[in-house]
Amino acid sequence: METLLTKIRACGICAAHLPLGPNPIVTAHPDARVIIIGQAPGTKVHKTSIPWDDPSGRQLRKWLDCDSEVFYDPTKVSLVPMGFCYPGKGKTGDLPPRPECAPEWHEQLLAKMPNIQLIILIGMYAQKYYLKNTAKKTLTETVRNHEEYAPKIIPLPHPSPRNRFWLTKNPWFDVEVVPKLQSAFAKAISE
Repeated sequence: METLLTKIRACGICAAHLPLGPNPIVTAHPDARVIIIGQAPGTKVHKTSIPWDDPSGRQLRKWLDCDSEVFYDPTKVSLVPMGFCYPGKGKTGDLPPRPECAPEWHEQLLAKMPNIQLIILIGMYAQKYYLKNTAKKTLTETVRNHEEYAPKIIPLPHPSPRNRFWLTKNPWFDVEVVPKLQSAFAKAISE
């Protein structure tokens, strides 16, 4: 695993497209029980090189009912984005994750993590990539139908503060999905 992570952290396959240059951010360990597959690091995470070290990460840890110590323990939780580097700014937020990363690295990473009990797919890019034709037409429909992917996979919206409107519009998420997420996460990391 360390050899693979070293290769990933030295990756520059899409360097020409990255406004801040390559800085692949990923944590993974062969003993991990949970893998969280998100979108791509933002500017704050690019600067600190710590995954989910921003308001989105704080919200995600609330949803998981998890402290930073557990969240950042790679023997319990692997943090693997769809795009390992900050992709740049778009009109309404960050650009989509670079398309090169997941096909290049995800399969190799997953092959080295045989103990994964729970896969958390955050956002449309991770859901479309991993759920393929079982993903619904919209992120909202995919998350609403989370039971179809249980017990191994839980699809989530992005925990970004920009998603406050989505969370307000979909109160069922906090009532129905978050308790199941917390239970599945607690069970996975304790087994």
